[in-house]
Amino acid sequence: MNAHPKKSFGQHFLHDRRYIERIVSAVAPKASDFVVEIGPGEGALTLPLLKAAGKLTAIELDTDLIPDLQARASAAGELHIIHADVLKVNFTALAHSHGVERLRIAGNLPYYISSPILFHCAEHFPAIQDMHFMLQKEVVERMAAVPGSKVYGRLSVMLQLVCRVEPLFTVPPEAFRPPPKVESAVVRLLPLPPDELHDANPDDVYAVVKAAFAQRRKTLGNALKQLLDSDAIRRADVDPGARAETLAPADFVRLAKVHAGRL
Repeated sequence: MNAHPKKSFGQHFLHDRRYIERIVSAVAPKASDFVVEIGPGEGALTLPLLKAAGKLTAIELDTDLIPDLQARASAAGELHIIHADVLKVNFTALAHSHGVERLRIAGNLPYYISSPILFHCAEHFPAIQDMHFMLQKEVVERMAAVPGSKVYGRLSVMLQLVCRVEPLFTVPPEAFRPPPKVESAVVRLLPLPPDELHDANPDDVYAVVKAAFAQRRKTLGNALKQLLDSDAIRRADVDPGARAETLAPADFVRLAKVHAGRL
């Protein structure tokens, strides 16, 4: 069955076998893995992932897609479908309920809510082994951007503080039905081990990063004046005359600690 893509769900169904095979090869699921797919759609990734792993849990919001997907998957392996908004799925509880330590997550994410999904997953990183996502190429570039880049920003910092970001390959619009108006890219996210994570309060880090990038052209002394004065910024070994886009993720951690009175 070829479902009619729904604009309200941001649906663009991947159909090019070459890219499907490259994504499945990048994930390389094993029978011992607990694989979760976000937004299976018509099952282009679902079925080959299911055949490789033997079992798969898929999260799908569109009820019209579920019956056909379940029927087509019956010969490939054990497919469990969770009918839900992914932003309301507790991945930590999902892992614990199935007696597994960590999940492996994959998916062709709806581009209009890709950032909220990424941040939602980040809240459950201790229960996630890795993630392989198809996203708008521009978003992947922002995720992997380095300080000084024009696209380096809040998403870059917040993700790089908790995971390694590995862009893998681009996917052209014609690989989808209907073709999106932008190029896509596949990215691998690897949550950092506990000994590499920062020890600042995540809410403090978020507050500092959000304020710093709210108006990119402002110096930190101006952008952060509601949180930190220039002397406090210097205590974090940061120049108040610098702009947010020049700071490494670790710099924001120190600023967050000063904000919390820990430096």
